[in-house]
Amino acid sequence: MAPVDLQENLEEVLPKLLAENIHCFYLGHSSPTPGVEALGASLDAAPSDPVPASLRATINWKSPAIFIFTSGTTGLPKPAILSHERVIQVSNVLSFCGCRADDVVYDVLPLYHTIGLVLGFLGCLQLGATCVLAPKFSASRFWAECRQHGVTVILYVGEILRYLCNVPEQPEDKIHTVRLAMGNGLRANVWKNFQQRFGPIRIWEFYGSTEGNIGLMNYVGHCGAVGRTSCILRMLTPFELVHRVLLSTEPSHQPRTYFQSSGKPGLLLTKVRKNQPFLGYRGSQAESNRKLVANVRRVGDLYFNTGDVLALDQEGFFYFRDRLGDTFRWKGENVSTGEVESVLSSLDFLEEVNVYGVPVPGCEGKVGMAAVKLAPGKTFDGQKLYQHVRSWLPAYATPHFIRIQDSLEITNTYKLVKSRLVREGFDVGIIADPLYILDNKAQTFRSLMPDMYQAVCEGTWKL
Repeated sequence: MAPVDLQENLEEVLPKLLAENIHCFYLGHSSPTPGVEALGASLDAAPSDPVPASLRATINWKSPAIFIFTSGTTGLPKPAILSHERVIQVSNVLSFCGCRADDVVYDVLPLYHTIGLVLGFLGCLQLGATCVLAPKFSASRFWAECRQHGVTVILYVGEILRYLCNVPEQPEDKIHTVRLAMGNGLRANVWKNFQQRFGPIRIWEFYGSTEGNIGLMNYVGHCGAVGRTSCILRMLTPFELVHRVLLSTEPSHQPRTYFQSSGKPGLLLTKVRKNQPFLGYRGSQAESNRKLVANVRRVGDLYFNTGDVLALDQEGFFYFRDRLGDTFRWKGENVSTGEVESVLSSLDFLEEVNVYGVPVPGCEGKVGMAAVKLAPGKTFDGQKLYQHVRSWLPAYATPHFIRIQDSLEITNTYKLVKSRLVREGFDVGIIADPLYILDNKAQTFRSLMPDMYQAVCEGTWKL
C-alpha cells in the first residue's frame, strides 16, 4: 500500500502503539511519519535464502498465526485467534473445491475478512494460483474486470451476488471464464437467479465463523444449503441444534438443553475437543468463556455457542435461518448493537438508545434500526444525527431507521427488549411512534412516509 493510504488512521493511535513497544512500518521506500519506518529498502536488500528454522523452533500447529477482529455475538469487536493449523485448513479450501494452480481468483473482499485474507489471498499462495485483488467491490465493473483478467474463480458473501443480479442485464452477461463461485450467505432465490443470468457457474457455499471450531460445506451444490453432514461427519465433528430459550449461562450439574428433531431450526452448538478446539479471543478470558456452554449432552462436556440458528433436514443438509445475540448481519458484516448504541448515545438530544436489526423484503440479513428516547426538552435533529453516524460508524453499521418512543421497554432484569421491536420493524401501518429514514441524498434522517415505506419494500428505495 502507498504510505498515505492509512497514514491518518495510523497516526491517530501511534502514541499508544509505541507506548506498548509495537513497531509499525510502511510498505514503501519512505515514511512520512516519525516513529514509523519504511520497509522498502530492507525488502530490496533481503536475501532469498530460506528463513533459519531456529527462528520458528517454538512455533507449532496450535500457535497463534493471525488475529482477525470479529464483532461476535457478545458485544464489541474482539481479536479472534487463528492458529497456524486453522490458517492452513482454511487456505486449503480452494484446493478442496477444485481450484488449480492455473486458476485466477478474483478477491473483492477486504483483507480483514477471513474469506478475503485466509481463503482468498493466502489460499492462492498455498495453491500457487493467481490472485486478483480489487481495491473495492463494484457491481458495475465486476464482470468487465473478470473478463479483463481472465478470472476463473470468484469469492463472495451473499450480498455480493445479489448486487450483481440487481445490475441491469447486459448482452455479455454470460461472456466470461468464471467457473467457480465460493463463499457464504447466499440465499436460494439469489442462487437460482445468479446461475440463470450468468451461466452454470459451480457454487460452493459453506458455513463457519472466524472464531468457530467447525466448518460446514455444501459440497454437492444443493441450492440454498450451507453444508451437509452424515453419521460419519457427525462423529468426527459433533454438534447439537437446541432450543435457545432453554439455554442458560448459570452453573449447572445436569444436561440442560432440549434437542431438536430433524427439520426444526435450532441454535447450533459445536463440541469442543482436542481435535476441534476453540481458541477464543486474545485478551480477556471472560470474553472467550461467554461463548462456551457446559453440560450439554452430559456433565463435563463443553460446546461452542455459534449464535446461529440452523435447520437440518432428513437428507443431512443445513440451512441458515437467523443470527442471535447482540449482533445482526448486514452487507456481509456482523454489526455490534452495543457499539452502535454507544455511538448514538453520545448525542445530547438522545437519552436512551436501543439498536436492533430488522428484515427488509428482498434483502439479505437485517438492516440497522434504533428505538430512541429523546432527552428532556430536546427535539430530534435528523441532520446532526446523520453527520454523527457517518463520522463514527462504517456504512454497514449505520442505522437506516429511527423510532422515537416515550419510553424504552425493559425486562425485570433491566435489559432492553428487542423482540417486539424487531417484529414490528419499520411498518408505518402498525407503528404509531414517529419514524425516520436515512436519506443519503438529503444527508439527513427524514420522516418515513407511507410512499417511502412502500418504495423500501418494493426495492426502489436504495438502502
